Amino acid sequence: MKYFLIAGEPSGDLHGANLIKGLRKADPAAEFRFWGGDLMAAAGGAQNLCKHYRETSFFGVVQVLRNLGTIRRQMRECREEVAAWQPDVLILVDYPGFNMKMARWAHARGIRTFYYIAPKVWASREGRIRALRRDVDRLFVIFPFECDYFPRHGIEPLFEGNPLVDALEARRAALPTPEEFRRRNGLDPRPIIALLAGSRRSEIRKNLPLMARLAQRFDGWQFVVAGVPWLDRALYEEAAAESGIRYVCDQTYETLLAAEAAVVTSGTATLETALLGTPEVVVYRLPAIEYRCMPLVVRCPWISLVNLNLGRESVAEILQSGLDTTRAERELRAILPGGEKRERMLADFRELRTVIGGPGASDRVAARMVALLRAEKPEK
Repeated sequence: MKYFLIAGEPSGDLHGANLIKGLRKADPAAEFRFWGGDLMAAAGGAQNLCKHYRETSFFGVVQVLRNLGTIRRQMRECREEVAAWQPDVLILVDYPGFNMKMARWAHARGIRTFYYIAPKVWASREGRIRALRRDVDRLFVIFPFECDYFPRHGIEPLFEGNPLVDALEARRAALPTPEEFRRRNGLDPRPIIALLAGSRRSEIRKNLPLMARLAQRFDGWQFVVAGVPWLDRALYEEAAAESGIRYVCDQTYETLLAAEAAVVTSGTATLETALLGTPEVVVYRLPAIEYRCMPLVVRCPWISLVNLNLGRESVAEILQSGLDTTRAERELRAILPGGEKRERMLADFRELRTVIGGPGASDRVAARMVALLRAEKPEK
């Protein structure tokens, strides 16, 4: 069968690549076309990569507005490619700003559409549920709590585990020991506290100054920020402002495994940190007006994926507009070795790994997709 996949950012490229590998196992005759990145090209053939996500990723309102013409042109190109190739299914991987529009277009033309990694409508923009119900044939979710959420809104989702587990397991064996990590990066013997300040410029500028102030409260500890490769080191150095924070690039998992604890912004990083077994505090700084309006916009009780999946507060979530470190310091000290919350949090993380499910999610999702398509494909 013919599969057309669309992913528009690095995480989608990773999960899309693992899905392609699973589809090949379930359907050895599978043919692919896709928008994605290098990982999908390696899994599905570089000749089948129609557009790289480097050309399609626009973050933030300002960047989107500046590139509206480009985005519209790319949407036309994508639709033309799908229509010309006539796939058995269009598989949309996360990336809702673009993929929700593609789902509407495909539905209007009778193209079977699967959505893999559902938009986080339980957090905000709940109005998208109506479009999902109308335009998507099958919705594949990656969080257990979504299995309760979506049926309340008329959608029966499919859950086969979280592909992040596969990504972590694939990397774990090749990760260096904490001692080797220190040696490679010129770090000293002091115990490490990892800082994950976000993956966008705006997040670094808001969160890292608060983390830098926090670092100054902990003598004898080495704070290490895990930078992302698509942002300049100068951005981190400016935001850290002579705080003594050390910088490493593109070594998030390595930093977390070497750390005794972590201070993390919201998002997938909170789940990655927990699955790697590193106690964490979630800190997110917002402009004052956004902080005041947050209860009107965000619909879920927690912002971290750890708490959402456990259904209770396991990790402390500190949302604030200022630079006061009082609560962040208290919560961080409580999860360091000897702290009163550390062992309970580690037990919660073990429970979380059971809730999320074991490795093999990508293969299980792929097998389910192929089975659905074969059951519905008319005999020739």
